Order: sequence, then C-alpha cells, then structure tokens
Amino acid sequence: MDHLTIAPIVLPLLAGAVMMLIDERQRTLKAAIGMASALALLGLAVLALTVADAGAAGVRVYRLGSWPANFGIVLVLDRFAALMLVLTGILGVAALTFSLPRWQKAGAHFHPLFQFQLMGLNGAFLTGDLFNLFVFFEIMLAASYGLALHGSGLARVRAGLHYIAINLSASLLFLIGVSMIYGISGTLNMADLAGRVADLAAEDRGLLEAGAAILGLAFLIKAGMWPLGFWLPNTYSTLGSASAAIVSVLSKVGIYAVLRLWLLVFGDGAGESGGFGGMVLLVGGLLTVGFGSIAVLATQNTARLAGAIVLVSSGTLLAAIGAGRMSVTGGALFYLTSSVLAVAGFFLLIELVERGRGVGADVLAVTREAFGEGDDEDADDGGAGVAIPATMAILGIGFLSSALLLAGLPPLSGFLAKFAILSPLLAAGPEVAVTTWILLAALVLSGLATVVAMTRAGIDAFWASPAAEVPRVRVAEIAPVLLLLALNLALTVQAGPAMRYMEDTARSLHAPQDYTGAVLSGLPVAGGVR
Repeated sequence: MDHLTIAPIVLPLLAGAVMMLIDERQRTLKAAIGMASALALLGLAVLALTVADAGAAGVRVYRLGSWPANFGIVLVLDRFAALMLVLTGILGVAALTFSLPRWQKAGAHFHPLFQFQLMGLNGAFLTGDLFNLFVFFEIMLAASYGLALHGSGLARVRAGLHYIAINLSASLLFLIGVSMIYGISGTLNMADLAGRVADLAAEDRGLLEAGAAILGLAFLIKAGMWPLGFWLPNTYSTLGSASAAIVSVLSKVGIYAVLRLWLLVFGDGAGESGGFGGMVLLVGGLLTVGFGSIAVLATQNTARLAGAIVLVSSGTLLAAIGAGRMSVTGGALFYLTSSVLAVAGFFLLIELVERGRGVGADVLAVTREAFGEGDDEDADDGGAGVAIPATMAILGIGFLSSALLLAGLPPLSGFLAKFAILSPLLAAGPEVAVTTWILLAALVLSGLATVVAMTRAGIDAFWASPAAEVPRVRVAEIAPVLLLLALNLALTVQAGPAMRYMEDTARSLHAPQDYTGAVLSGLPVAGGVR
C-alpha cells in the first residue's frame, strides 16, 4: 500500500521495457505481457479509487527519495487522479483486447508503445509538480505519435505528421509557460505554488498570469478548444480503432490539467488572481460546442464524426468548468466519465460497422440521397426481404446505444450528466445568467446535431449502403464495445453513488486544503517548519 501511488507508473514502464527486449515476431508473448499489465493496472486503479474515497485520509503523497515537496518529485493520489486512473485502466483493457485479432499486427512495437502510453497518462494524472507534468506529457505524446502512425496509408501518415507538429508546438508553449511561472514564484510544485500566488508583488502578478496563460494554451490545444482544436477530427479519423480509443482520452488530459491547476492555483485563495481565465474557459467552451456541432453535421465520414463529437464533449466540459461552481463541476466530472467511455466504444464500433463496406460508401450514400440515384435497385429485392444476421443486429444495437449516449438523450448517463451540469445553474430562478441560457441552448442544439448526424450515419451504414457481406467479427472485438456500453448502463443505474463520488471530488477540487496540506506537510520554510 505504501507504493500504491507509484505502481501505475512503474508497472507499464517495466512491461514496455521488457517487451522491447523481445523479438517482434513473438507477438503472442508480448500480447500476454501487455494484457497482464493492463489488467493489473485496472485492478490498481480500482484499489486507488477505493483508497482515495476514504475522505481527507484518502490523499496519499509519494515523495521519491523522501525529499520535501519543494526539492524533490512528488506524486499525489486523490479522488480526481483516481477517477482518471480508473478510466485509463478501463480504456487500456478494452483497446488492447480489441487490438489482439488484427491491429497488433499492423506495425512494429505496438505493445511497447501502448504500455508507454498508459505510463504517460497515469503519470500525468498522479504528478504533483509542473515540470514532471511536462515530462509525462512528453512520454504520453511520444507514444501517441507511434500509435498515430501505426499501420499504413498516406492519409494516416499525413495526419500523423500534422499531429506531431502541432503537439511539438504545444510542448514549446508548455516549457515557456512553466519557465515563466518558475521564474516568478520560485517553485514548480503545484500545492506550493498555490500557497504563493496570493502573496506575489503587484509587479510580478502580471508576469505570472502571462505564464499561466501560455501554459493554458498548451493544455487547451490538447483539449481541442476552438480555434486550437482544428486538427483533432481529421487526426482521430485516420487512427486505427484501437489507437483512437486510447488516444481519445488525451483530450481529457488537457481538461484534467486545466481543472486541476485552475482551481488549485487560481481558486478562492489566489487573492487578486482568483478566477483568472474563467471567462475564457466559459466562452471558449461554448464556441467549441458550436464549432463541434457544425462539424458533426458537416461530416460525411463516420470516423470524422467521432472526432467531431470529441470536440463537443471537450467544449461542454470547458464551459462547465468555466462556470466556476462546485455543483456544476460535479456534473462535469460525471459527464467526463460518461463521454470518455461512450466515445471510446464508438471508435471501436466504427471499424466493425465499416468492415466490408466499399471505399467511399459514406460519400456515395449522401450522393444517392441528394440526387435520388439507386432507388430502383434498392427497391427490387424480389419481395422476399433480407434476413438480418445476428452480427449486424448486435452492431446495430451497439450503434443505437452509442447514439443515445453521445447525443445525451434520456434515460442514459449522457442525459443525466447534462442535467447535472445545468440543474445548479438554472436553480438561481429569475437571476439566471445569460451565459446559463446560452449553455443550455448549446447543449440542446449539440445533442440535436448529434442525433441528426448519428441517424444519418446509421441509415447509411445499415440501410442505404450496407456492407457487401456480413463482416466477420470476433468475440475479442465485440466484447470491449459491449463492455464500454455496459459500463455506461451501470453508470446510469448507479447514478446516485456515482454522482456522490463526483460531488465529493468537486468539493475537494474547489477547497483543496486537504490536497495542499498533505503535500506540504513537513515542508521547511523560512523561520520554521510548515
């Protein structure tokens, strides 16, 4: 238990390092090691969530080398970090299982890259200082570069190179922002930084806020906020399904960093800097929802549709965070959990639905719809009808379930999450702010856009231009999709306990005394000991 906090980082690191020493032709052995590591990570994440949910005592600090927080590296496990670890563990098991029949063979070093991706994600969620957040970001991104290019095809290589160039630019902004913050505050530990912001001299405060703004740009590029997220739909649409499912959570790493740092450093205890950047998050989130909704309606490709839905989810989360209210943050965390599971399941489902369809089937279906071509051929089925194979029935049910979740329709968790976001804002009665009504309209219209787009995509896939032959789907491929959908169903049924955890997490984020107290306990300061 003493090493529970560092175990989610060390385990995939060791697994990936061992795999690099094994011949690439030994895929079965690598797959076995990778699956054992992924299952162990999920078990550790569930254990960490149980520990973190124990109240104030649930904040666990791991000081590497037993150095104090202002000198050494610290890892911190709390409710928020534990929630993200569990989501990463679930996606890791689902995506890796899906990859075993086909995608692990599409290129070299898939399994080590996958483990290093998990290591970077877990490290980003657990680290307690900005520099090591940068380190884990780079590990995570380096692995995602390999996964983005995994496979073949000109479109994937072109989009992958664009993805690399954009994220290298974001990394440069990250370094500049971190350097400016360190130059002014003299610390990179997030808890220590939170305690110093209020006492900054007036002439230094502007420079610190400028550094935080530059750092925020790096996070918002990864989160996909408009206009910084223009790259996201095209990049995600070219990834292999297994890669897209795990890489899709990278946008939520940007959300995690924004929420963690904004409430910790620029919360109520930040003095004159309290609430810095909140309006940018709110307005930027609303604009992202609008841009994502337009992209959802405009796309003719199912994979790009999934990428556009990622933008809508990121915009919803940013707008909810920008509202700056604890009760809204709890709903946002519920929405984050539901959307991560639903989007990952949809990315996996897309390949199974598209398997066996001709190249450009989506475009041809839209052409037929616009010009009325092909109706006579479709109508002539000999009067006998077409039997629906079990495979297509399962895929159709999965597609319909994904549509309901992603659009936020009742009674599933997507609807409950949006209701949890809006309910506290609308409870103000006649004093409801204009931005609340705009957010309400944005969520309703984005849901409508998703319904229209998903309905059109479903008709094209299962009716207007179905697969030439029934796709061969293996149990290892459909099981992860059903697992993710079942987890969302469980989230719907157990919405009460889940929302209780989210509200406790939001409370600890808005009042981070337990977090800072645990990290800074025993930290030497001038004139005594804190």
